[in-house]
Amino acid sequence: MLRIAVQSKGRLYDDTMNLLQEADIFVYPSKRSLLVKSSNFPLEVLFLRDDDIPQSVASGVADIGVVGENEFEERQENAQIISRLGFSNCRLSLAIPKAITYPGLQWFEGRKIATSYPGILQRYLNKNGLKADIHVITGSVEICPGIGLADAIFDIVSSGSTLVHNNLKEVEVVMQSEALLIGNWRMDDEKHAILNEMLFRFEAVRAAKAKKYVMMNAPKDKVKDIIDVLPGMKSPTIIPLSDPEWCAIHTVLEEKRFWDIIGKLKDLDAQGILVTPIEKMIL
Repeated sequence: MLRIAVQSKGRLYDDTMNLLQEADIFVYPSKRSLLVKSSNFPLEVLFLRDDDIPQSVASGVADIGVVGENEFEERQENAQIISRLGFSNCRLSLAIPKAITYPGLQWFEGRKIATSYPGILQRYLNKNGLKADIHVITGSVEICPGIGLADAIFDIVSSGSTLVHNNLKEVEVVMQSEALLIGNWRMDDEKHAILNEMLFRFEAVRAAKAKKYVMMNAPKDKVKDIIDVLPGMKSPTIIPLSDPEWCAIHTVLEEKRFWDIIGKLKDLDAQGILVTPIEKMIL
């Protein structure tokens, strides 16, 4: 049995539970229990505060955990990064009141900066040869300049709307953050085998999200030209139709290139183009 530590609520919780479900690992959380077993996979989920997850994995209370890169970097616990999961993206940034003209990093010399991430901030200041008064706040960091508790803040930024609401502006991006799957260094072979199966499923889900399955009808005399513009996984599938002059072509396209390629297919007389999402893709 493998034990994974997951944030007990919030966006990271939602994203992690969605990933487990998409990987056909079913977990049904209960408000009365912090430890829940999967109904169909050798996994139990331990629900914790996000800032407790790095230590729980490093100490072996949990074998693996899903944690924001910002928390992992702040805690500096002895755990390994197994995989970058590609969701719950944000950044850690320095922000100052909107009315101030920002001349550069030297502005922060001697200033009071409010943050929930003193470790990351201190390392950043040291790297840039700056000294500042770090004021540790556990919540609502963004209000500090407005009520006179700090000159600036160092905090998570996603859309930036919270900064705007509090008359602040982002002036320095210190680090980008995403969800990480971290692991204890001392897992045994049985747990590694379960982990590898889970990673295999995660990768199948992740690969599918970036792709679309495309089906079309095309004149046989245009098949070679169409194949030349299709950057599929390998060669596309060609299926005969009742009309001997036509065939069906099935392939997989990267979503980010979809519209550019569809336009080229239409120019080559492809018709009846159908596009469907892919649930999972095994590479």
